[in-house]
Amino acid sequence: MSRRALRRLRGEQRGQEEPGLGQLGLDPGPERGPEGLPPPVAAGRGQRGSARSGVSNRFELITAEESEDEPLSRKERADTRLSEQDAAGGSNEGAVTEETEGNVQGDGEEAEQPDQTPVLSNKPRKKKKKRKTKKTSAGETLEDNDLEDIDSLLEKIEDTNGLSQQTQSGIIAGSRPLLYVEHRNLNAENELKRYFGARTVLGELRPRQRQRQYVRSMWLTAPKNTWPRYSKTGITMQLVDTRRGVQYFTFEHHREYQQVQFKFLDAVESMDPNNIVLLLQMNPYHVDSLLQLSDVCRIQEDQEMARDLIERALYSLECAFHPVFSLTSGTCRLDYRRLENRAFFLALFKHLMFLEKRGCPRTALEFCKLILSLDPENDPLCVLLLIDFLSLRAREYTFLTRMFQEWESHRNLSQLPNFAFSVPLAYFLLSQQEERSELELSQARERAARLIQLALIMFPSVLMPLLDHCSVQPDARVASHSFFGLNAQISQPPALNQLTSLYVGRTHSLWKDPAVMAWLETNVHEVLRMVDAQDPLVEESEHKRKMRYQSAPRNIYRHIILSEMKEATAALPLEVTSQPVMGFDPLPPLDSIVSYTRPERTNHPSNESTLSLFFRSLLPNFNLQGDIRHDGDEEAGAGQDLNQGVNRLMAAMRDMLANIQFQEPPRDDNPEGDGDWD
Repeated sequence: MSRRALRRLRGEQRGQEEPGLGQLGLDPGPERGPEGLPPPVAAGRGQRGSARSGVSNRFELITAEESEDEPLSRKERADTRLSEQDAAGGSNEGAVTEETEGNVQGDGEEAEQPDQTPVLSNKPRKKKKKRKTKKTSAGETLEDNDLEDIDSLLEKIEDTNGLSQQTQSGIIAGSRPLLYVEHRNLNAENELKRYFGARTVLGELRPRQRQRQYVRSMWLTAPKNTWPRYSKTGITMQLVDTRRGVQYFTFEHHREYQQVQFKFLDAVESMDPNNIVLLLQMNPYHVDSLLQLSDVCRIQEDQEMARDLIERALYSLECAFHPVFSLTSGTCRLDYRRLENRAFFLALFKHLMFLEKRGCPRTALEFCKLILSLDPENDPLCVLLLIDFLSLRAREYTFLTRMFQEWESHRNLSQLPNFAFSVPLAYFLLSQQEERSELELSQARERAARLIQLALIMFPSVLMPLLDHCSVQPDARVASHSFFGLNAQISQPPALNQLTSLYVGRTHSLWKDPAVMAWLETNVHEVLRMVDAQDPLVEESEHKRKMRYQSAPRNIYRHIILSEMKEATAALPLEVTSQPVMGFDPLPPLDSIVSYTRPERTNHPSNESTLSLFFRSLLPNFNLQGDIRHDGDEEAGAGQDLNQGVNRLMAAMRDMLANIQFQEPPRDDNPEGDGDWD
């Protein structure tokens, strides 16, 4: 052990140790105590066994390791060499002697007096580097003569790390999977701190921290003190299968939760939100009730309550996660066809929509990647129509271009209008970043020009609505040309009209930049030149538009309904708008996997007459038909049923007339009046 480490072990500072007898030139010889035993060894004797007795804090060596990488100063190196020489000379007693700082200074300087009283101060001690030793096989400790070259080696390593750290983040981002999710990006507060600072975001929370209840830490949401106390809801997650490194999970509803689910369906059919509120008072973490009531609050302009209910639903589902289920790996799957799994998809989607409106596009992008990683092949909520917009909002241009390059070969992303226009816009915005090299900027400009021209040729109906939303008047040549005229919008298939309307209504604000508009205008004129020259690419693109986009899949309709874009909702077909759409399960899959069914109700309102339905609307407990009879008793009791039905009808009418109350007209406080009317 080196002398510097030994001093730390004793708890001493340089210049504060007591002078030993060896330093005073005295050799008293072995002394005996009063009992005939050797006296205790002083702290200055340096024995290994007694070194720990003078330690004031046994954990000081832990903090001493932090200074391991600090280079030694020139004075400290001289001190080390002198102490090594002194140790090599050694004393006959083998005691470890230490020199004060004054003994290692230059020639002509006086050493400190050995009887100087040590001065204690509250200033932190300067951390010194500890000499490392090597142990041979015989157990002897030898000083490493090559340790002096470590400083120069460390300096070279630090220089190399300094150069590599600039590109380290880019290399890590490129080596990770495309749909890799980072936990820190799932917290909206982290993004708000980057925008507004920690004091602004957490300023209101700090006074309440003393009374904060310690709850379970979650990744998706932060539990609030205003929420009801959580207890097991009856939802669990099970691992179904593992194939090729991909794990397939599913949520399961226990019997108690199924009974609550049946009550929820009854409350939905009653068309009264108060019934859902009563159900939530008894079961505060029922997921479908939280989703449905959130839609009611959002329609009533209570955005804060709607967002809070969605966060509570996510908290309830996250508490039921399987221990192996991972949000970040991108290898965990959930089947949307199962009824139990749909609530998690919908809660994540509605949560990211609230995050985007709140001004947290980076966090919303991370949730969008999470939804896509749960079922990337089928994409039940069609988040591919949204992920490009969030990438541009969050300025994650590299992620968008990488996704286009990796997925274009097997997903044909260029056939979606949103990717066809957003990817060249991302390349153009990359070409405006001055910190990139000139080669990268020129390549980005070339790719942006080539892709935007292909997009304008493939989807000419996007240009005019986009300019209209941006309040930009096209020039005479573009306005008069038939390629971008009204005919391009009328002749396109209905499914393509829905996609273009959705893209223009969602992302038109990203195209309002004057630099972007100037770049778009240049490429529009280039496309018109190609059209006038009868480029074969124009005719080929027109043929593709007529053959494709005949009908949109069901997940696109589901995405349009959840997005609530007026431009796209107006273009939905009649078979979608004519059926009821519930917020807790919009447009369920046609091949749904049902694990449990709802029990049949005791009455069948569909067989009742119009008069019976009228009285049922006035008196919900009225039942003209009574209990359903068995098939063998129907004919025998036909006449009796008729008489009983008439009696029930008369009784219902009597009850209705008895409950009718006429309101008295309001009394006039001044019966004489103020005067005659003119």
